[in-house]
Amino acid sequence: MGLSDFRVEAAVAVSDLAIARRFYEDVLGLVAVETEDQGVRYQCGEGTRIFVYLSAANAGTTSATVAGWFVDDLDQTMAELAALGAAFERYDQPGLATDERGVFDAGPFRAAWLRDPDGNTLAITAVTRPR
Repeated sequence: MGLSDFRVEAAVAVSDLAIARRFYEDVLGLVAVETEDQGVRYQCGEGTRIFVYLSAANAGTTSATVAGWFVDDLDQTMAELAALGAAFERYDQPGLATDERGVFDAGPFRAAWLRDPDGNTLAITAVTRPR
């Protein structure tokens, strides 16, 4: 038995839980399913969850992606999130260049990234369907 037999949950450190909740709930549209004094769990698709917890010393300290969602329609999801105030990152580096909207087209998938108020990087990815 390995860990692949068990559910996993992403955990995101934030410096101000109230500000983070406004972003995760009002912009990303997540619904809190469990609240604690120092954190909030949000249910996502297929039984997955994300735990946003208070840890000012660790909030936003990595430039790597900390969590990501797979969506059916990247363009529609980006438009909906942008209408709620989300801003998408633009990258121009070896192996990762986005277009003017912040979309990375890798052929088999397309992705975009945004940051929460602490600078934690979140991804939205759509698998490209064969034509």
